[in-house]
Amino acid sequence: MTRAIMIQGAGSNVGKSMVVAGLCRAARRRGLSVAPFKPQNMSNNAAVTADGGEIGRAQALQARAADLAPHTDMNPVLLKPETDVGAQVIVQGQRFATMKAREYGSRKTELMPCVLDSYHRLAAAHDLIVIEGAGSPAEVNLRAGDIANMGFAEAADCPVVLLGDIDRGGVIAQLVGTDVILPPEDRARITGFAINKFRGDPSLFAEGMATIAAHTGWTPLGILPWFDEAWRLPAEDVLDVATRKGGAIKVVVPRLNRIANFDDLDPLAAQPDVTVEIIEAGRPLPADADLVILPGSKSTIADLAHFRAQGWDIDLQAHVRRGGHVLGICGGFQMLGREIADPDGIEGPVTRAQGLGLLDVTTTMTPRKRLALSNARFDSTGDPVSGYEIHLGDTTGPDCARSWLTLDGRAEGAASADGRVRGCYIHGLFAADRFRAAYMAAIGAPLQEMAYDAGVEATLDALAAHLEAHLDVDLLLSLAREMPARA
Repeated sequence: MTRAIMIQGAGSNVGKSMVVAGLCRAARRRGLSVAPFKPQNMSNNAAVTADGGEIGRAQALQARAADLAPHTDMNPVLLKPETDVGAQVIVQGQRFATMKAREYGSRKTELMPCVLDSYHRLAAAHDLIVIEGAGSPAEVNLRAGDIANMGFAEAADCPVVLLGDIDRGGVIAQLVGTDVILPPEDRARITGFAINKFRGDPSLFAEGMATIAAHTGWTPLGILPWFDEAWRLPAEDVLDVATRKGGAIKVVVPRLNRIANFDDLDPLAAQPDVTVEIIEAGRPLPADADLVILPGSKSTIADLAHFRAQGWDIDLQAHVRRGGHVLGICGGFQMLGREIADPDGIEGPVTRAQGLGLLDVTTTMTPRKRLALSNARFDSTGDPVSGYEIHLGDTTGPDCARSWLTLDGRAEGAASADGRVRGCYIHGLFAADRFRAAYMAAIGAPLQEMAYDAGVEATLDALAAHLEAHLDVDLLLSLAREMPARA
């Protein structure tokens, strides 16, 4: 029978996603058929799946670690924030509704049958399911109707391992406090614990491990030192893209409020000769940028207003006058045009907005979302590109006659007359080594040779080895329980 184990965190951003990816690769290397599963995720950084839906990009990376193609069953509920109080709800890969937080809180129990359907379909095909929680089970105010942490663990009857983050301090209180505040039936599901992001000599925390075990009765599984190579893996949070400084070639990216699908930046950030600089609100766009990338957005018109409020429109015009290059991808492509029209109010009350005017195109928002894996070609060199589309809206205009990609046999993208400003709808372009080298060479920024995908695979292997060296993986996997028969 299929076995399952759930990794929950004593807080947000404790490293659950990375640990699940490492466990998936470690289990795969042991000959197990393993699949990742996250009942509910919240992220605008989505991946398009072969079955025509979308899931959180962290689950796509975990699928890769398990040698699987991403599938919508791996993340049946995805929340994509559109405002500070509301989000688009994606269920089994497709748009279900747009809800305010309070409405979602009252209705999320409706989604448990879909979550369990996806879970059981995965289980029918694999030996082991490694489940990732969301946030922390200590948020007991959210326990009623929970589908992300203990509510799911109860419904699926699976054991839990709790992960603590020592880097932020107070890890003993994180773990022991979680034990104290949980109701008895939830507390009983936690069978083991581990510490993540340790810096220094792990033996110095031996007494801390003993203290946690004595107060909770949980099995200690080990102390994971900080994994220095994590930056080589696709980032779930845009701030993780720029955790290292690279070389002299500078790629500048304005941080939009609803930035989405920024995985386009990962291969550039991995280049040793490139520095990807994320520009936060209130800072000007640097004058020495080789390339400015306008990334995707979940709320294009609102993010365009935010862009202007920072004065970035003026900075971008100056960058172009200096002979600089600009690339807009998806929402960024739409912003570069003359106008964005949203006659049906899909994005909100503003139904028409003037664009940045750097491309002679206009965009009209339409209710139909385009979700597709795509194979394209860079027209100037013939180099192949594999990527994906995930957007609302159709873009047309004179500059589309200067398309620079061929996508599934049709013209894609637009360019200014001098070729310095370009836009397209395809995400994932820069993961193609030959395209990345050709594009950057064309803007006068030649790159060192680098095999991006091979680097990601090598880093996943290194992550699995890191877990094997510092966690008792055998013991952790032995805690996984056989799943009960489906009712």
